[in-house]
Amino acid sequence: PNASLVRASGKCAECHLRQQYSVVHEYEMSKHGEKGITCLDCHQPAPNQKGKDHNGFTITTHMTSGNCRSCHEGVYQEFQRSRHAAVAWAAVYGAEGLPAEQVSFAEKYQPGYANRPPHPFVKLEGMSAMVSGCAQCHSVGKPNEDGTIGTCTSCHTRHTSSVEIARLPRTCAQCHMGPDHSQIEIYEESRHGVLFEAQREQLNMKAEPKSLTTRDMFVPTCAICHMSGINGLKVTHDPSERLSYYLADAISKQRPNYLQAQNNMKQICTQCHASTLVNRVYDQAEKVLTDTNTKVQAAKDIVDGLHKDNLLTGPPFSNPIDFTYFDLWHYDGRTSKHGAFMGGADFVQWHGNYPILSKTVELKTRAEELRKGHGSTRSTSETNQPGTK
Repeated sequence: PNASLVRASGKCAECHLRQQYSVVHEYEMSKHGEKGITCLDCHQPAPNQKGKDHNGFTITTHMTSGNCRSCHEGVYQEFQRSRHAAVAWAAVYGAEGLPAEQVSFAEKYQPGYANRPPHPFVKLEGMSAMVSGCAQCHSVGKPNEDGTIGTCTSCHTRHTSSVEIARLPRTCAQCHMGPDHSQIEIYEESRHGVLFEAQREQLNMKAEPKSLTTRDMFVPTCAICHMSGINGLKVTHDPSERLSYYLADAISKQRPNYLQAQNNMKQICTQCHASTLVNRVYDQAEKVLTDTNTKVQAAKDIVDGLHKDNLLTGPPFSNPIDFTYFDLWHYDGRTSKHGAFMGGADFVQWHGNYPILSKTVELKTRAEELRKGHGSTRSTSETNQPGTK
C-alpha cells in the first residue's frame, strides 16, 4: 500500500507506512478504509477525552467505546446493556471504579450483577495476577476516563475493524475457554464445531451483517447464534437477548425475559433445524439444568450447614472445603449446563456430572471429619438433605 491508496490524511499514511506498516495495511483492508473513514474520524477526541498534539493534529491514542459510539450509537447502547459491559468488570473488581450512573444502568438489565463487591480472589491472588489474568478478559467492560464503559476492539480488533474476525469462534475463545467457561471446547466437540472446521472455506465470513443469510453461513459460529441477524432477524450486540438462563451461576435460574429470550434463540435455530428438533433439544437441556441445580444445591447445603453450625468460620477460601465446593459449581456445574445447551456430550458427563458426583462425596467426607473434630454428633446427612435450604 501507499499513501494514495489509503483514504486518510496523507500525513498519517506517509509517516505510518515507514514506522508502522501493519497499521496502514490493516486499515487499507478494512471496511472503514473502503468507506472513506479517515484516521481522524476515529482518533479525534470524543466527548470528555483528553487530546494531545501529534504532528499538528489533536488526537487521542486511548480509544474507547466512546469513539465508536459517534457512528455506532445503537450498537453502543446494546453493548452497554450486555454482560460484556459493566457487569464483566464488576465480576472481578466489583462496583469500585464504575461510575454510579453506569452501575445503575447495568442493574436495570442485569440486576444484582453490577452493584457487588470485588471477588475474593482480587485480595487473595494479588493485583498482578488480576491484571495479567482476569482483567485481560473482563476489561472488555472496564470503566474509561471519558465516562464510557469498555472497548469494542476486544472483539473487532483495531485497524481492521473486521466482522470476519468477530465471527470467528477463536475470537470468542480468547475469553470463553477453560474449566470455568469452556464454551469453545464444547463448541469444538459439538457437531457445529466439527462442521465449521470441515466447511470453513465455503463460508462467507465477510458477509454484510444486515444481509446475512444461511447461504453465507450455513454452519453457525458463536456470533451467528448469539448476535447475528441471519435471514433478516435482528442483529444484536447484547447476547443476553437470546439467553434464557443464568448458566454461569451456581444455581441457574430463569432470566427475567426467559420466554422472549428463548424464542429469540429458537428463531435462530429454526433457520437450519426443524422446530420439533429445536424444542426437543431445549427440553432435554433444561432437564440437565434442573438436575445439575439439584446436585449443586445438595453440595451447597453441606457447606451451608457447616457455616450454620459455626464449623466453617474463616474468611473465604481459607479451608479446602471452600475450594472443593467452588470447583464443583464454578467448573463442573457450569460445564454440565453449557454442554447440555451447546451439544457437548462429553462435557455434560465427564467434565460435568461425574466430577460433581466425585466432589460431592469428597465434601461429605470432609464435612464428617470436620464435625467429628469439633465433637458434633450430627452427621452431614442428618443436617443437610439434597435440594433443601
